[in-house]
Amino acid sequence: MMGNNSFDYSFKVLLIGDSGVGKSSLLLSFISSNPVQDLSPTIGVDFKIKQVTVGGKKLKLTMWDTVCFIAAGQERFGILTSSYYRGAHGIILVYDVTRRETFTNLLDIWAKEVEVYSTDHECVRILVGNKVDRESERAVTREEGMALAQEHRCSFFECSAKTRENIQQCFKELILKILEAPSLLRDGSVVVKRQIMKQKQGQEGPHSRGCCS
Repeated sequence: MMGNNSFDYSFKVLLIGDSGVGKSSLLLSFISSNPVQDLSPTIGVDFKIKQVTVGGKKLKLTMWDTVCFIAAGQERFGILTSSYYRGAHGIILVYDVTRRETFTNLLDIWAKEVEVYSTDHECVRILVGNKVDRESERAVTREEGMALAQEHRCSFFECSAKTRENIQQCFKELILKILEAPSLLRDGSVVVKRQIMKQKQGQEGPHSRGCCS
């Protein structure tokens, strides 16, 4: 197991979007050098951890992958709880360039959830159009993706989890932007978290007890 001393910052990253857009595949393509196979839909919430070093700082990325449950052939967009979004340093909004409804839902549903539940206004957001290796099936133009990203003031990448096109660049951009945000940097600092814990312990004192102790 990894101790707290082995990294300088710990960042929480969310991947959101319709089921089947390739969120799990994007994650695996980023953390593993093995070829990415077709994956079964994620049930519930899954997460992956990766350690990277940027600018001499050791970072621990905890990357959460979400799912929409499918019932009777229809997407049921259950509202993700605020606790899931709480404390997120980065959010990657993913759609499938070959399925237009996944792009529309990103605008109509997911982007609105981010606005409501994201707890830090500096939280970095990146828009990703996945599956560009299937260019002949494209249903969303690159220009449309760029326009949506510009509207929401976030970076934009078209990627392929299968060929790994732009995968590393996408996550690198996310990390660099998090490191540029003072509140996110402070929130993700392991040193700051240790200091806060010590302050709380000092305030409570070694002999503090509840009224019913």
